[in-house]
Amino acid sequence: MSHQTGITASPDLLSVFAKAKSGKHRVLKISIENEQMVSSGTKSAVGSWEDDYDKLILPLLAEKEPCYILYRLDEKTSTGYLWIALFWSPDFSPVREKMLYAATRATLKKEFGQGDLKHEVFGTTLEDVNYKGYLKHIKSLDAPAPLTFAEEELQAIRENEVNAVVNIDTKHQTMQGVAFPLSQSAAQKLEEFKHGDFNYIQLSLDINKELINLEDTDDIKVKSLPSKVPSDHPRYHLFTFKHTHEGDYMETPVFIYSMPGYKCSIKERMLYSSCKSPLVDYIQHHMGIELAKKCLYTLCQVFIYSMPGYKCSIKERMLYSSCKSPLVDYIQHHMGIELAKKIESDDSSELTEEFIYEEIHPTKNAVRQAFAKPKGPANRGPRRMLRSDKNN
Repeated sequence: MSHQTGITASPDLLSVFAKAKSGKHRVLKISIENEQMVSSGTKSAVGSWEDDYDKLILPLLAEKEPCYILYRLDEKTSTGYLWIALFWSPDFSPVREKMLYAATRATLKKEFGQGDLKHEVFGTTLEDVNYKGYLKHIKSLDAPAPLTFAEEELQAIRENEVNAVVNIDTKHQTMQGVAFPLSQSAAQKLEEFKHGDFNYIQLSLDINKELINLEDTDDIKVKSLPSKVPSDHPRYHLFTFKHTHEGDYMETPVFIYSMPGYKCSIKERMLYSSCKSPLVDYIQHHMGIELAKKCLYTLCQVFIYSMPGYKCSIKERMLYSSCKSPLVDYIQHHMGIELAKKIESDDSSELTEEFIYEEIHPTKNAVRQAFAKPKGPANRGPRRMLRSDKNN
């Protein structure tokens, strides 16, 4: 654009530039006249650059006349003082003049010296270019770029997915690789569940406090399990499934991760999903529950993740989904609870005794032996050649 206008600094303006860089002037006002950039006003420093800013700059700005303002800071580098470039283009100024000043802006910076400019501010009103407007502009430079709603959600999830460290002053039992630690009540009830004080425990995420909280404990039968699964929020459940299999009595702890569809938010879904594996790992290894593999009495846990279809929001579904694996890993490796099965369900009514039994002990398909072709007789001798009657 600067090459299209052909406007350059006048010799007088170049002389003013040289004096200004030596520290003689605080403010320079540059205008375009007769196809040249000329000096239309200078002012010397009175106090600090903060005190002088509004006092010296604002009187130079006309309501309908674009101009350039160069304002010297008190900060210096090895090459000299640093400056602020203000590009004043009021809304009610003529369109041709606004376009002319915009097209010549690059030439001004080049001839004054781009390296001496610390900040550049464009303004159409006094509020844009006064001292408060300048500070607001500087603050906006440090702010992150605008994010879409989806990017904001993912950013929040990444910020929560941190590895926490446990020391002697830690008030919560923290799980590595999980966004939220266990609350004291949740950790205590997991110990009681481990010792068989009850057969059902429900855990939830407190997103505001960043904790895995205790929601409920109970002694229930399998038929009561669906009524424990909320239809509007994800949850983690541990349930001891008592049954017999092939003549052996078994108590199988099941980890259930419930996710009620799209009723929950994306953030909640992703947090629940990312917390799941570390929680399972913690329960299995940290809690010290060692399970016998082959014995008359077998302790077997099942993890159930319930998601009630589209009743919860996308954010909640994604958070629960992303927290699920870390929680399962935490229960298995930190708590020491080895899970026989991990079940995902979008319908609480299907959590029946028959369904859980089939998930833990799926029906094995009998493999039918393929038909074997019978072997021929042994010692049948060398193969004979057959001659036709025509050769006789």
